[in-house]
Amino acid sequence: SPTAYAGGLFRLLWGELGGSISGSTRDGVAPQGKPFGSHESPTLSEVVRDINKFSNNVMARQLYLAIAADQAGVPATAASGQRAIKAWLVKKGLDFPELVMENGAGLSRIERISAQSLTALLVAAFKSPVMPELLASLPLIAVDGTMRRRMKSESIAGQAHIKTGSLSDVRAIAGYVLDRNGRRQAVTMIVNHPNAQQSQAAQDALLSWVYAR
Repeated sequence: SPTAYAGGLFRLLWGELGGSISGSTRDGVAPQGKPFGSHESPTLSEVVRDINKFSNNVMARQLYLAIAADQAGVPATAASGQRAIKAWLVKKGLDFPELVMENGAGLSRIERISAQSLTALLVAAFKSPVMPELLASLPLIAVDGTMRRRMKSESIAGQAHIKTGSLSDVRAIAGYVLDRNGRRQAVTMIVNHPNAQQSQAAQDALLSWVYAR
């Protein structure tokens, strides 16, 4: 919860400074008047880069709720976030009837999207003005982020920007492969199975096949 997260983070940072705190964390109302603190957010491209490179679920959910607040007002809710994103997809001419969003970071058993829809989103994103920012935010295979240790000795190393995703019984990859002929290919693979954790070899084989086409 936001309260537990804020309390835990404050205790950690306060402890690093040599302090100690007893008691619990609770919600409260800030006093009226001058703010007791302020923080300027990094740019959206920086935020998205941190989310995608390192699969930061807390940041992803906060961005989801920020979109909800911007489009529907406060208090932001997961439901208003889903409505805002579906309305945006309609404006872009993208129809994903199976799409279900709840958590905003994928940490949900009811969230749904097909591999076909996710690939269509990647293709549309590649044609958008912010394509360079999105592409740069995705882990570069064998180089950084969640893909830094994979396929280091393969020809595809450094040639694909791939986002990973995982839950118990779920493993997924999605992103772009620059094939050996210089063409950028969108690729998606989603595995839902009790043995999904064993699918990495199949994922890597798919990426190598797309690269070698």
